[in-house]
Amino acid sequence: MDKRMYNFIGLSLLTGSLFMMNPQPTLAAHIDFANQQSAAAETGSQTGAKEQQWYWLASDDNYSKYYDPESVVVTRTVETAHGQVPTEIQVWTKTTYSYGGAKDTLAAYGLSDKYPDAAKLNFSTAQLVIRPQFRTVQCIAEHFYDKNGEVIWSEANPAAKEKEINSQNFNEDFYAAAVDQAFHQSREMERVNAKNRWLTVFDSTTPDGVYTHIKVDTSTMRMQGSNLVFWQWQEVKDNNGQVMEIKFMKMAVNLPQATEKAVAGQYWTPSGGWKSLEAAIDGQYRMVSRTSEEYRYILELRNYVENHSAWVHRYGLE
Repeated sequence: MDKRMYNFIGLSLLTGSLFMMNPQPTLAAHIDFANQQSAAAETGSQTGAKEQQWYWLASDDNYSKYYDPESVVVTRTVETAHGQVPTEIQVWTKTTYSYGGAKDTLAAYGLSDKYPDAAKLNFSTAQLVIRPQFRTVQCIAEHFYDKNGEVIWSEANPAAKEKEINSQNFNEDFYAAAVDQAFHQSREMERVNAKNRWLTVFDSTTPDGVYTHIKVDTSTMRMQGSNLVFWQWQEVKDNNGQVMEIKFMKMAVNLPQATEKAVAGQYWTPSGGWKSLEAAIDGQYRMVSRTSEEYRYILELRNYVENHSAWVHRYGLE
């Protein structure tokens, strides 16, 4: 689902942490690509062609998420030295709503006036296009239903904007489940839900008690040339333990050269709330000095890549 209203940062992340488990070696998947690609046309019209079998993925107070494993089809591949690798995957998903979730969703889609009683929205389905090499999801079709299964709103947009998957994207569970299905594995979902998902790479306390903590989301880590690309969470607290600032950023770190740059992100302060970092990102690499305290950050990342090479190179086309 294209959750336009999905909160960028959950309040629970201000006080808690997520962690990931160590990956297992990535193996090339053996998939009947010809059969899957011929099934794509059927999947594209799946909303009414046959009864779907929904598999539960996750729930919270507002939403429950499901996907149809049989709807997962590989629609594009690239031939590599280790076999054909999927580069585009399609899947149908389903979201059910509590009253509060439905109310927020209708408001975000500009449908509150048309449906003032949020109970009118019972569930929705969406068709997603996934590109695993870039960790993106595109919502190309979406349908809202009442409790009787009647469509109350529908939208199809083959040119919908692609959005990168990270811990704050509503479609993260759908992405992980579909990619696992396409590659005949379970590691994406395991990584998303694992306790050691988040890797601490830097901790520092100044003489006056200001504490800085940086952790990186290993589920988003991937190598692009010499760059390790990932999303990280940085918190700064005062000497009373109160959060002064949070930055949630996509980073590119050139491991051999020990340089880094921010690619995208948001930051939070108690007075200003969440704001974009776009204006502050200049696209330039910054050298991390070997003699600086921050160099521990580089060493931690190098160590992770050395010990989890198959994971950070997963779905590679080289």
